Amino acid sequence: MHHFPSLKLVLFAALPVIGGNVAALQHPQCSETGDAFAIANELQSKYWDSIFGWYAGGELWTDANTLEDLHNLMLASDCDNYGTIAENSYIGRLSLFDLTPAEWNLFLGGSFDDAQWVILALWKIRDYKASRGEDYSQYMSSSLAIYDMVAAQWDDTTCGGGGRTSRTPAVPTLLLIDSPSVWWSSAQTYKNAITNELFLLTSAQAYSRTGNTNYLQNAFKEYNWLLNSGMQGPDGLFNDGLDLSTCKNNNATTWTYNQAVIASGLGALYVATGQSNETLLTQAQVSLNATIYSLLTYNNTLKESCDDANSGGSVCDEDQQIFKGIWMKHVQYFLDFANDTSITAKYRDFLALQNSAVIRNALNATNDVGSVWYALENGGSEWGPQASASGLEAAIAASKYGTQPLADSRASRGCRLRFVSVPIVLPSSLLLFFLVGLPCAFWIFPSL
Repeated sequence: MHHFPSLKLVLFAALPVIGGNVAALQHPQCSETGDAFAIANELQSKYWDSIFGWYAGGELWTDANTLEDLHNLMLASDCDNYGTIAENSYIGRLSLFDLTPAEWNLFLGGSFDDAQWVILALWKIRDYKASRGEDYSQYMSSSLAIYDMVAAQWDDTTCGGGGRTSRTPAVPTLLLIDSPSVWWSSAQTYKNAITNELFLLTSAQAYSRTGNTNYLQNAFKEYNWLLNSGMQGPDGLFNDGLDLSTCKNNNATTWTYNQAVIASGLGALYVATGQSNETLLTQAQVSLNATIYSLLTYNNTLKESCDDANSGGSVCDEDQQIFKGIWMKHVQYFLDFANDTSITAKYRDFLALQNSAVIRNALNATNDVGSVWYALENGGSEWGPQASASGLEAAIAASKYGTQPLADSRASRGCRLRFVSVPIVLPSSLLLFFLVGLPCAFWIFPSL
């Protein structure tokens, strides 16, 4: 895992803090967040590689999501259990340097969906740092450099408007403007739902965070393209992408996460436009409701098409194992943006049911989470950092908006975090490698 085009950038970002100190958790006391913190602690204990700052068995985009999740958890609970994780992650370390959009593109390998997962992680880090009175400026500037990289790749010549189905809601006149869209990658061979849904979300949020109207215009254009692309079928679900030979829905898999990222994007646009266009909230709920009442659930529990409850059947790959949790997280974000108790009430029970299913069917004795939620573990769960993060995302969303939401204040939970300073002691051979061997490798192999 963790295959990147520029080994030099990755190794540089992964350098440990030699001779420094890190804050290590001694006794967290966040009593009313049980499931989420139990899962997060096991995730960090079992999969986190503290030397390189990534998750063993993870990938760039899933690591970014997990980094986002830990900060989402700390913001939701008002605790600081993982308060130094950003500085100790390779994504966080790299963001502390003033990389240009071209340098970020090199690191990200021309993957425009991966790029935007990193943006979301950096924004959640920014929000956490801001809430604790810490400097967040570099995380914000790095996120905007990555955004500029993605925005520079817009295309209005291939499948510029798509073909809107009768089921897709009509686009308000205000937003009827030219509609370019984002390629999935720099290879320019595919236009898909998730990359463009993410661009709607990042564009709308970038405007809300900066006030720069260029971002808002981008959000309008993306909104227009998405809802006219034909990717949303008559059942309200977004398929994976377009057939570029016809610019029609390719009828590929309807993954869970596509149905919620579009909702959070529409929610972000609702906030960016002054919370005045209720149509955006109505449109967002189409794909969410379609998820709940479709083949994407089994016994009221989220289920990917690759989930097979029969041992020896098909299983989801590492990417697909996190999709259900991302659905939960982006429903949480949509509810954050909507800030409407009547809308929250529609999804409260379903969010709680998902977390109950995780606890009942997917959680093992050590609090690791398997990939299958709708059937017992012997139904064929896969295990890894992506499945664990997915369970964490379910626990956070359910804790915030489920039947029993989190308490609002740190004092009400007696949350008192205690850190101790732990010096990093590297073996002399490893220290020699980082001080001498690595620079020599870059000199001998400049193309790394």
